[in-house]
Amino acid sequence: MTQTSTRPTRAMVLAAGIGKRMRPVTATTPKPLVEVAGRALIDYGLDRLQAAGVEEAVVNVHYLADLMEFHLTKCRAPKITVSNERGRLLDTGGGIANALPHFKGEPFFLLNADTFWLEGATPNLVRLADVWDPEIMDGLLMLAPTVTSVGYDGAGDFVLSTDGRIERRGERQVAPFAYAGAGILSPAMFSDGPEGKFSLNLLFDRAIAEGRMFGLRMDGLWLHVGTPRAIKDAEAAIAESAA
Repeated sequence: MTQTSTRPTRAMVLAAGIGKRMRPVTATTPKPLVEVAGRALIDYGLDRLQAAGVEEAVVNVHYLADLMEFHLTKCRAPKITVSNERGRLLDTGGGIANALPHFKGEPFFLLNADTFWLEGATPNLVRLADVWDPEIMDGLLMLAPTVTSVGYDGAGDFVLSTDGRIERRGERQVAPFAYAGAGILSPAMFSDGPEGKFSLNLLFDRAIAEGRMFGLRMDGLWLHVGTPRAIKDAEAAIAESAA
């Protein structure tokens, strides 16, 4: 992978999900507003986007949308643009496709509003931008080693090759890396894509087949905050890192 001096200045933040696994916490609170160590999950992500040079973040809303919008009014930077999905939840792919005009044909950061990690020596979004190469990539995902992640008990998502390209884990197999909910995407990935509601995984798989989907091993510790119990685990990891 080669370096590029062109860093994305816009981002898509996926914040429309219902957060079923986080119930009963999410019965009255959208998952991006669930607090870890006294701060909403989405605020950690917005801070990291700002630190990486992002000027505008498009945030889609659906579940408990009024609460999300009110919270977002308190964000001073980056500039927040709300993508309203109140009438119909468009899933990850459809939600981004709906917001594409905001990115003006340029690559953009992708961030799940509920993803959370402790940084290593260099901020991970900066590292992603440093290796992003639109000549050979349609997508670049931040990958977390499954064995060191906190709160993750899945079988992994991807295998990472020596040249940075990724492949899906095989059926009934275990993969060493999980998608950590952050990356950079090119609008070209959405060319000839489905309309309406669809999963981003459809486009990931197409880019993988074309050899244009890459991954970067994250530097730091991924905290998978997927359940109420995981909140306590994440807060313990934060306290330990600060000790």
